[in-house]
Order: sequence, then C-alpha cells, then structure tokens
Amino acid sequence: MLERDPASRATCLVQCLVQRKYAQAAAARLELIGLASPAVADRIRLVEGDVSRADLGLGGKIEELLESTSEIWHLAAVYDLSVARDAALRVNVEGTQNVLELARHCSGLERLQYVSTCYVSGRYAGIFREEDLEKGQAFNNPYEETKYLAELSVRAAMGEGLPVTVYRPSIVVGDSRTGETQKYDGPYVIIRWVLRQPGTALVPVVGDPDATRVNLVPRDFVIDAISHLSGLPHSVGRTYQLADPQPPNRERYGKATAAHALATAGREMGDRQGARRAPADRDPGRRGRLLRASDPLHHVPGADRPRGERTSGSRLRFLRGPSRSLRARPSGSRRGRHGLTYSGGQTSSGIGAC
Repeated sequence: MLERDPASRATCLVQCLVQRKYAQAAAARLELIGLASPAVADRIRLVEGDVSRADLGLGGKIEELLESTSEIWHLAAVYDLSVARDAALRVNVEGTQNVLELARHCSGLERLQYVSTCYVSGRYAGIFREEDLEKGQAFNNPYEETKYLAELSVRAAMGEGLPVTVYRPSIVVGDSRTGETQKYDGPYVIIRWVLRQPGTALVPVVGDPDATRVNLVPRDFVIDAISHLSGLPHSVGRTYQLADPQPPNRERYGKATAAHALATAGREMGDRQGARRAPADRDPGRRGRLLRASDPLHHVPGADRPRGERTSGSRLRFLRGPSRSLRARPSGSRRGRHGLTYSGGQTSSGIGAC
C-alpha cells in the first residue's frame, strides 16, 4: 500500500496491552523495514491498542484516525486451534465488530481490507465457493467458528454499503523460495515429530488419509495475492479464497513431509562432518528465528536428537486409526470461481479452492 501511494502513511495498532513483548517485536520489525526501505519506514507509526475494546484502546488518538483514515487493514486474530471459546469470541468476533464500527465513522474511508480464512467453511462437505458463507456448517474448533461469526458481521456491513474486500487464505506456511517462517505450528508439528524419532518415524494419520486433503499456501503467495488484489478497484465487495486448487491428500502430504524432513536431516548431518560452523550458527534454534529449508537438524526448534546421530536407512511408518478431532472431507475438488492459484511459487489468475 505504501509503495503504491508515496503520499500515504500507515498507523499500525500493536496489541500489547496483555503482552508487552509485542511492542518490542513490532519496533524491531519496523527497524528492519527501515534498513531495507527507509522511505517506507518513515511513514509507519506504531500505536498501542486493543481490538477487543470499543475504542480499540486508542483513547484520544481515535478522533485523529477517524478524520485521516482512508484504508483499514484488519488482520488481528487469535488463530490457536486450542484457544478457549470466550477468548476467541472477544478477539475474533468482538474485535472485528469494533473495527467495523471504526470503519463506519471514517469519513474518508475507501476500503476495509479484511483477512478471514478458508476454514469459515468448517465441516461443510462439498463445494464451498467464495460467495458462500452460511451453509449450515458445523465447526471443528472455536477458531473456525469465531472467524465464521466475524465474517458474518463483515458481510452484514458490506450489505450496508461499507466498502470491503475479504481474503480467505488456507493454511499459510513458510516462503516458497527460502522456507523461512516465523512460526512453528501447523504442518511444522509433523516435521518436528519426525525429527525427534531416529530410525523409524511413527506418524499418526488423522482421518481417512485418502479422502482428507491438506491445503497449504506459502506466505509469499498470500502476500503477493493480497498486495495485488487490494489495489484493484473492482475487487471492492469481493471475497477471494487464497488456496491451492489441487491440494494433496493426507497420505501424500504426510509421506512427502516426513521423507523430506529425514532426507534433509541426513544430508545436513553428513555436511557437518566436514565443516565447522560459526558459534552463532550453532545456536540450537531460538524461538522467533526464521526456519530455513537448509537448516540442519539441531537448528530446528524441538529437534532433540544428538547432533552426531545418523539418519541413513531411516524408515517411515504411518499409523492409521480413527480420530474424533478432525472430520474427513470428500476428496472432490473444492473450487471457488474468482480466486488465485498457486503453482511452483508463482501467482496467476485462476480458481481458488478451500
């Protein structure tokens, strides 16, 4: 947004009233932006706030924002799948409603950019299109349910005439080119699980591995897609599902992930026998460090095997069994009509999926 309009400025709400570390993390990230793009960083202001409060915790600053804001980006959400329902309601639903109320009072608002999720579809077993929302679906967890309820509020505001674009990413993972990521949840749990097991890796399979599909998209695809779509005048009032139109089933995904993790670990083990690393590189993966595809085994957070342990001849064993935690979905295509496709790290106009 700032690169598109050299005259624009950004005010970023930092949710740090509960955990002060967020303010420090935001300031550090802004400093990095300044090193790469000083002209952009100079137009970014950080303010402390709380989306769960009616005034977003901004106090007297809110009047200034109401007069000067032309575009709002709402990405704040609790996405932990094990989060308590009341906490998810407070941030995901009430927080979104508070942002919508702010948007309604911005006299010069041109658009609200709202990031939802493909999983507002919940357990719906069929084609879930971009215009779909209320399909009588049940949900697997409070995250899905509260993001659905939040999008209901957004859709209602759109019906009242509020200019909004909705983006529904699927499961977002690291960079498609470098593998860098800032979080180690979701699919990375499987990688860490495999790396903890020498010899034979036992990987539990949830649901029917042939019918259940895993829809992953790299973060650079999501960023590029939203960056492009957010600048199109005709994208106002539209919903875009940012997902893989042909996701792998759980069997294929599990085997590919586990095999790659073990092969990478084995290759890096061999490399370390003939090379010494700088002391900083031997740090066993501090939290918050970016995870790279080339990282050796002992750099991956949670990989507790001894550094010299060999992985040659490792085997994978997949354990199948029923589970109540995730309902298997049909293996048929879930195609939206106006999304973007991801293929080989490139973005193109095409079909979204969920």
